[in-house]
Amino acid sequence: MEKTLPAIPAKRYFTIGEVAELCGVKPHVLRYWEQEFTQLRPMKRRGNRRYYQHHEVLMIRRIRDLLYDQGFTISGARNKMQELLQAERDDRRNGEVLGDLDAFAAGLAVGEGVDPAQDPDEDPEDMDSPLLPSHASARELAPDALANVRRELFEIRELLAEAE
Repeated sequence: MEKTLPAIPAKRYFTIGEVAELCGVKPHVLRYWEQEFTQLRPMKRRGNRRYYQHHEVLMIRRIRDLLYDQGFTISGARNKMQELLQAERDDRRNGEVLGDLDAFAAGLAVGEGVDPAQDPDEDPEDMDSPLLPSHASARELAPDALANVRRELFEIRELLAEAE
């Protein structure tokens, strides 16, 4: 049903009335959802007037879809939103790790330009040993394999910290 909703204009802030029209819900529903979904926090200004940002409008559309189109309960939608937000955070973190691994696979040292005196956990001698074959792209690795590599690296880091 999101296809029938109007396009979101390129604005920084939206009033509750504008968001209600953009998302196909009434303003009192938006105020209620603020209480139920802690991720939804519009900025409040003079007289407690709410101003929503673009990402909050998208979040409201997602909530609306879960409740109205997919038939979730408020509790179920709240849990699903937490799962989706956690997955987005994980994707961002994995994207950062992927970027580092791609740079490493391309022959760049991950810690290049890092002063070991500033980061005691970095050992410049360890930078020479490649984690991946030089021809492998981190994007070709399965997400589970990347998660395992990341987990193992953190375990190694903890072991090294304990040894010191």
